[in-house]
Amino acid sequence: MIQIFTDGASRGNPGPGGYGVVLKSGSHYKELSEGFSLTTNNRMELLAVIKGLEAVKRKNAEICVYSDSSYVCDAVNKGWVFGWEKKGFVKKMNPDLWREFLVLYRMHKVRFVWIKGHAGHPENERCDRLAVEAALRPDLPPDEGYQPTLACSPDSSARVQTLLP
Repeated sequence: MIQIFTDGASRGNPGPGGYGVVLKSGSHYKELSEGFSLTTNNRMELLAVIKGLEAVKRKNAEICVYSDSSYVCDAVNKGWVFGWEKKGFVKKMNPDLWREFLVLYRMHKVRFVWIKGHAGHPENERCDRLAVEAALRPDLPPDEGYQPTLACSPDSSARVQTLLP
């Protein structure tokens, strides 16, 4: 069983952000992190999972992902992402990342476990530190899939994401 612990962070939402990942399997241990100049917390939470899954080289691996993101865990565990996919991710945030996630997800046997953030879980705390440190690095590259814009809906004015194809 491979364990993947993930966390995302952003200083402002949107703002500079980063992700942190800890992978554990037997005696193997690996940490991953990266930051971006302008992104959202949810994008970083999902990107952390993607980067963790990408690091698993063996196909059909049994993987348990631990995340403090209800956005990510609920989307998978409650089946929402599969409905979004069937509808072409219309009016859904982060379709670029969800599409990338689904390719990786289907290569393995993955289950998700939600854990409470900032509750003293050692690997989650480490992921949080990695994500925050990544967001603080100088000269961060852009998050190519994220571009902020203002849009108005009939019932409200809200900040939404416009994603590049």
